Amino acid sequence: MRWKILCIGLAAILGAGLATVQGLTQQQPPPQLTIEKVKDDLYNIVGDGGNVAVLVTNEGVILVDDKFDQDHDAIVGQVKSVTNQPVKYVFNTHYHADHSGGNAKFLPIAEVISTKNARTNILEKKQSNAPPGVMPARVVFTDETSVFLGGKEVRARYFGRGHTNGDAVIYFPAQRTIHTGDLMAGATPLIDYTGGGSIVEWSKTVEAAVGQLDFDTIIPGHGAVTNKAGLQTYRDNVVKLRTRVSGLVRERKTQDEVGKVLMAEYPAYATPNSLYMQWSLPGFMAELR
Repeated sequence: MRWKILCIGLAAILGAGLATVQGLTQQQPPPQLTIEKVKDDLYNIVGDGGNVAVLVTNEGVILVDDKFDQDHDAIVGQVKSVTNQPVKYVFNTHYHADHSGGNAKFLPIAEVISTKNARTNILEKKQSNAPPGVMPARVVFTDETSVFLGGKEVRARYFGRGHTNGDAVIYFPAQRTIHTGDLMAGATPLIDYTGGGSIVEWSKTVEAAVGQLDFDTIIPGHGAVTNKAGLQTYRDNVVKLRTRVSGLVRERKTQDEVGKVLMAEYPAYATPNSLYMQWSLPGFMAELR
């Protein structure tokens, strides 16, 4: 029962962020942002869109993700609450507007970095419901890159497809912490098949990150900061979801029939017009056939 309540709560957190992607306009005031300390000089900004990691150094600040365009001033305000140093670098974990929508306002003052695929997905407008004006990173990488600032290092790695085809895992080696982007978000993964995502490859991607990076703390794309045990539980539930849908597909269930099962068993799918139903379900039917 406790796990069911937790799943519902996490789904609500992620659902709120995804609802923002679907319906937020520039005329609406953004929700208030808050900042929390993760470890030492590493913080997390919460509210409206994805989690924003903040690494403070004596030469400037490195961010991971920048939410929506309208959140820029609030993000800067939260950064200033912990340091007077300016933002120098922004990593995008992926191309969705609730994680990279602030690029346009950060590009004049900071360098924005993403995977090559994330940049391409923005340029090709793969997110049909993205607000106008989302700008891609100027600096891209294929497999791995690092930023060194103020004697501190932040690494970005691409381990493969999952939420999209351009998910970066951002690694803070000194803090033994990773930011997963939406490879971990809420209680159930949203797979963006238009953006190259894959529920089959997702498990391999996460397992590669766990096997190759030394960490004990995780900042997910949405939801509370957690640990390796939390990620393992999340992974196990993703495998259960994939196995459940695969079984239904093998039974030759229709998409509507599979959708009804998911709506009944997974809170994230409870809303008929949710992004889970729009993006993930059709992709499941094709990939798991």
